[in-house]
Amino acid sequence: MGLQLFLMKRGGQEIYVGPLGHHSCQLINYFEGINGVSQIKDGYNPATWMLEVTSPAQEMILGVDFAEVHKNSDLHSRIKDLISELSSPRPGSKDLYFPTQYSQTFLTQCLACLWKQHWSYWHNLPYTAVRFLFTTFIALMFGTIFWDLGSKKTNQQDPFNAMGSMYAAVIFLGVQNASSVQPVVAVERTVFYRERAAGMYSALPYAFGQVSSLTIKSSD
Repeated sequence: MGLQLFLMKRGGQEIYVGPLGHHSCQLINYFEGINGVSQIKDGYNPATWMLEVTSPAQEMILGVDFAEVHKNSDLHSRIKDLISELSSPRPGSKDLYFPTQYSQTFLTQCLACLWKQHWSYWHNLPYTAVRFLFTTFIALMFGTIFWDLGSKKTNQQDPFNAMGSMYAAVIFLGVQNASSVQPVVAVERTVFYRERAAGMYSALPYAFGQVSSLTIKSSD
C-alpha cells in the first residue's frame, strides 16, 4: 500500500488520510485539486508546502474548511470503506481468546518484580549510600543517648523509658526512610504504568516486589 499519511489540524480534525504516493504525488494532487490552493513550486519540499497551504491563516484567506473538504471527498469514502472491510472478520474465523489476562502466574510475577526491584535499588547507589550512612548515624546517636538504659530496672519508670526509646528510634527511622524513598517510587511509577499497560504484571505483584525490596534493604 505504500506510505500513508494521517494529517490533522488543530482540534484533532482530519484534513488528509491516505497514501503519499511517489514523491508525495498523491498528496500534492489532492491539495492542488482544492479550489484556491497554490501549486507547489519545483524543488520545494512537499512536507513544508503541505503545512503552509493547510495553515489556519490559509483557511481564512481561502474561506474553506479543510476538514469539511476531506470529509466530503472521494478519498475519505474510500478510506472508510477500507476500514469497514478490514474491520469485518473473515468467514469462519474466531475471536482471539486468552484464558488469563497475564501470560505468567501470580507467583512468577511476584518473583520477577522482586528480582527487578532488588536490582533497581542496588543500582541506585546515591539512594543506597545515603540510607546506609543515615541509618549508621542514627544508630550511633540513639545508642549513645540511651546507653545502658535497658539494664536499669530500679523503678517502674525505667521499663517505660526503654520502650519509649525503642519507639522513638523505630518511628524516626521509619519516617526518614519513607520520605527518602518517595522520589525513587515516583520514578518507578512511570515504569509501572508502562509495563502494566503492556500486560507484563498486575499491581499486586508489583506492590509485593516494592514492599519486599524495601524491607530487605531496611534489614540490610
